[in-house]
Amino acid sequence: MRLVIARCSVDYAGRLTAHLPSAPRLILVKADGSVSIHADDRAYKPLNWMSPPCTLKEGAGDDAGTWTVINKAGEKLIITMEEVLHDSSHELGVDPGLIKDGVEAHLQELLADRIDTLGEGYSLIRREYPTAIGPVDILCRDADGATVAVELKRRGDIDGVEQLTRYLELLNRDPHLAPVKGIFAAQEIKPQARVLATDRGIGCVVLDYNAMRGIEDDKLRLF
Repeated sequence: MRLVIARCSVDYAGRLTAHLPSAPRLILVKADGSVSIHADDRAYKPLNWMSPPCTLKEGAGDDAGTWTVINKAGEKLIITMEEVLHDSSHELGVDPGLIKDGVEAHLQELLADRIDTLGEGYSLIRREYPTAIGPVDILCRDADGATVAVELKRRGDIDGVEQLTRYLELLNRDPHLAPVKGIFAAQEIKPQARVLATDRGIGCVVLDYNAMRGIEDDKLRLF
């Protein structure tokens, strides 16, 4: 990543035209080819940008100090440098991506250890049961010996139900597991997700994270 702080003006020519008058700004040039111009406000949002794929050409001679960024549609972002205050490059390497939420991972661990939270007579088969489209959070059996796939979320929405539906379609093709039922478990389940799950024959379980951890509710109660 290249970081440039410069007093500059910016012109964009494409489906629309836009102009940023001269001011000190931060210019980010990322390894993916994207270029974005930032002010010292607006949080993470740039003032203007060009998404990849695009090419950056730095002018020379009479055009020194002029950057021209062109994308595949022919749109141009022209940055005219008046004074460069800082220019540095940093190799960040490959990003490992977002790691699964710690609470969600701990929920999985707690539920596997206390599988009877789902109902009396439940038994664990394994956590992170592998499928061709990713691991099922928990695979277990109910009191009748039927296979149950459990998808865990902190906040359960429609996407989670869709994900569990895809797992169930695959698991039910395995004669050693079928028929496989589904349970959508979360600390909070959105009403739309509950309706969709019920329509597809998927059970819903709301999990009390603190209770599973053995922590008493600190709210005042009358006995």
